[in-house]
Amino acid sequence: MAERFRVSRTPVREAIQRLVREGLLATSKDGAHSVSNAGALLVQSGEKQFTPPDPLEQAYFAIAEDRLAGHLPERVTENEFARRYDISRAQLAAVLRRMAQEGWIERLPGHGWRFTPVLTSAATYDQGYRFRILIEAAGILEPTFSLNRTALERCQQQQRLLLEQINDVSAADIFNANTQLHEAIAECSGNVFFIDSLKRLNSLRRLMEYRKTFNREASARRCREHLSLIELLLTGQQEAAADFIRLHLRDAAREKSAHISVQR
Repeated sequence: MAERFRVSRTPVREAIQRLVREGLLATSKDGAHSVSNAGALLVQSGEKQFTPPDPLEQAYFAIAEDRLAGHLPERVTENEFARRYDISRAQLAAVLRRMAQEGWIERLPGHGWRFTPVLTSAATYDQGYRFRILIEAAGILEPTFSLNRTALERCQQQQRLLLEQINDVSAADIFNANTQLHEAIAECSGNVFFIDSLKRLNSLRRLMEYRKTFNREASARRCREHLSLIELLLTGQQEAAADFIRLHLRDAAREKSAHISVQR
């Protein structure tokens, strides 16, 4: 491909990584790439028009990938960010503000930025899911559990919208909507330790979620599972919901860990 387009291998690799994140390419066990089902549907429909890449989104995901790959130190100045990613000061400020809000970087007093700890291996990623299985199912069965119907109905609408637009949303969109749902359920538990632990874990695993293969078919399936989970909770079936979320997380962990292992 580099020879065909008369460019170096670096932009080709970056383009392939972006297509994988968007779910348009699939990665096999031997590292080869092929057009995914979502990519094939995109070509067949002839309706989707590609828009110019957003430089903010490009820089955001490039920083995330470089941090996970160990290409960025723990502390980085704004000058170093600007030089490395070739973006303006205003664009960089927007990207850093988003990263800080998501909890994976923080401003240092006076000068520079520091990356906060994140999950960087398949092993710790698996451990995080096992922890979630324990606390999220238990949270639904807490004696202090009190349903926040407004919050869950809002998440229900969000999941339906994601399902309708599954071929257009980004990995970040999926992650944000799904964490909002799971955290909303945890908050219903009334147990501050469950809530705080889940929020901290979600902040740690964000970058690993971005790095894994973005499988739109699997994401659509998770949306449907989320809608089933919400329905169980809205109809007062707490025990069934606890069993459901346990199986839901176990299946998601198995599927996502397999994708991460292949990429590594």
